[in-house]
Order: sequence, then C-alpha cells, then structure tokens
Amino acid sequence: MSTGVSTFVIRWINFLTMFVAVGVIGFGVWISAHHDGCRKSLTLPILGLGALIFLISIIGFFGALKNNSILLWMYLIMLCLILLGIILFTVLAFIITNNGTGHNVVGLRFKEYRLQDYNTWFLKELNNTHNWKHLQTCLVKADDCSNLAKRFKTLKQYELAKLTPIEAGCCRPPSVCGYPVVNASYYDLTFHPISSDKDCKLYKNRKPIKCYNCDSCKAGVAEYMKKEWRVVAIFNVVLFVVLTMIYFVGCCARRNAASSHDKS
Repeated sequence: MSTGVSTFVIRWINFLTMFVAVGVIGFGVWISAHHDGCRKSLTLPILGLGALIFLISIIGFFGALKNNSILLWMYLIMLCLILLGIILFTVLAFIITNNGTGHNVVGLRFKEYRLQDYNTWFLKELNNTHNWKHLQTCLVKADDCSNLAKRFKTLKQYELAKLTPIEAGCCRPPSVCGYPVVNASYYDLTFHPISSDKDCKLYKNRKPIKCYNCDSCKAGVAEYMKKEWRVVAIFNVVLFVVLTMIYFVGCCARRNAASSHDKS
C-alpha cells in the first residue's frame, strides 16, 4: 500500500471514529444526569470507553495527517492492547456463558431457570449480598411484575404468555410450588406448597417482595446476563476483525512514514 493511500485511509477512519467516541461520551453524560440508580452504575465504564476511543482516534488521525512515525507507533501500541483486551474478554465471555439453560414445564409456554445450572462466576456475583440488593432495587423500580397484570387481563392470557426469564423467575413462584394462579399478579398462598423448595416460602404477592429474594429470580437475571454477554462477545468478534484491518493499515502508514523520514 502506498504512503498516500495508507495515510489517507487511517486518517479518515479515525476521523469518523472520533464522532463515535463523542456519541459514547454524550451517552455517558446523559446517564450520569439521569436519576436512575440502575443505569447510573454504567456511567464510568461508558465515559472511559468513549474517552479511550477518542484518544486513540486523535493519535491515529494526527499521526497519519503529519506522517509522524512516533505518533503512529503510539497509536499501534494502544490499538494492539485494545485488541488483546477484546480477545481476553471475548474468550472469558464465551466461557462464562457456556453453562445454563432453561427447563420446560408442562402447560407453560416459557421456560424456568435454576441458579445452580450457571457458571460459578454468575453464582458468586448474584449471591453477593451487596450486588443482589442493588439488582433487587433495580428490578423493583423496573416494575415488570406489576406490568404483567396490565398486559394480561385474563387468567387464560396469562397462562398462554411467553414470559421473559426475569418475569418468569422474579414475578411468580416456581411451578414446583403448585400454588394456584388467581391472576397475573396474584397466587393463592393458602395452598400448602407441594415442594420443599425454599423459593415457595419466599414468594409473596406484595409488589415490593414478589420472588425478588428467590434463587429462581437470580437464575432469571443470570439468563438475561448470559444473553447480554453472548451478544457482546459476538459483537467483539466483529469489532476485532474490523480493528485488526485498521491495525494493519496503520502498520503500513507507520512504515511508510518512517521510510519518508529516512529519505528526508
């Protein structure tokens, strides 16, 4: 690749990447100003990611613009570290999300989940009292359980519903308990549970309680996190391929910049 072509490509690729970084930073600022404790925890990682992308983009842009081999060296080293980080995170994500699956229940169109089926990392994070209290507060604020009664007006509609893992685990008692269903938000708890599962005693019809302290709720969250991690891992594979191509273009630009400097 010629000097002009390589520097032109790396210059404008990083120029466009700056706008992406600004968008990421803007999103982080919006979250920091939002009075939602659940999403506010994402502020620092998002701002950090946006700032890092912006910094690397500036270095790559000006390195190519000025045909400066030193800046291009810095750009390539930082980009290489990001590529290594992506590889490590992606491998870890696939390992963590390898375990855990739903269990079919006769008469239900959705699956139920068991906490012990998931990776030990999920078990450690979700069984941590501090972590779970924070997640529990978020789940109550999200009000998904109350929305079930609004979405399904009749018992028949509720019985035919396809609930999400969190709705299935946090908004209702496990099926093994055998509690008769009154409606989408109420179960007959006067019925003696047919299972010794501790979740049967933890479930309450009250809105702030429901099954938020249940292992079935933690399993529903684990399934949600598993799917999110798997999506991120797949995205990282695509991102790795794109950044690798940019890295090789950057190598060409740095080599050509060094050659031009030697000739001069």
